[in-house]
Amino acid sequence: MTQDRYEQMVAHCLSGLPDEACGLLGGVAATGEVTACYPTRNAAASAKVYTVDPRDHLRADRDAEAAGNAIIGVFHSHTHTDAYPSPTDVAQAPDPSWHYVLVSLRDTQPVVRSYRIEGSAVTEEPLVVIPR
Repeated sequence: MTQDRYEQMVAHCLSGLPDEACGLLGGVAATGEVTACYPTRNAAASAKVYTVDPRDHLRADRDAEAAGNAIIGVFHSHTHTDAYPSPTDVAQAPDPSWHYVLVSLRDTQPVVRSYRIEGSAVTEEPLVVIPR
């Protein structure tokens, strides 16, 4: 993920406070390269859970497809806990091929980590940020 996409994602999460914020990541499924960040509304409007707004999801999906890419992941913030998937996050993980990026806003500096979720198995993966 480029530095610009990373900063866009973190800024969206900060702007969502006090609620959780969320969005989708577009890119190349085969490599996991993130080429687009799609901030979305949290339809749940909650500080404890998130639901990507269905209309925003549709717009992101169409945009990614028009660019020859796909939706390859989702990001959301945790306002008071670690950047680790909660049991609710694991239960709601829609696609085992997606990247699940969590942005913890618990501390002064945001902490960002990425995971793969397959069934109940959570595996952390490297999150590579390419500098400008």
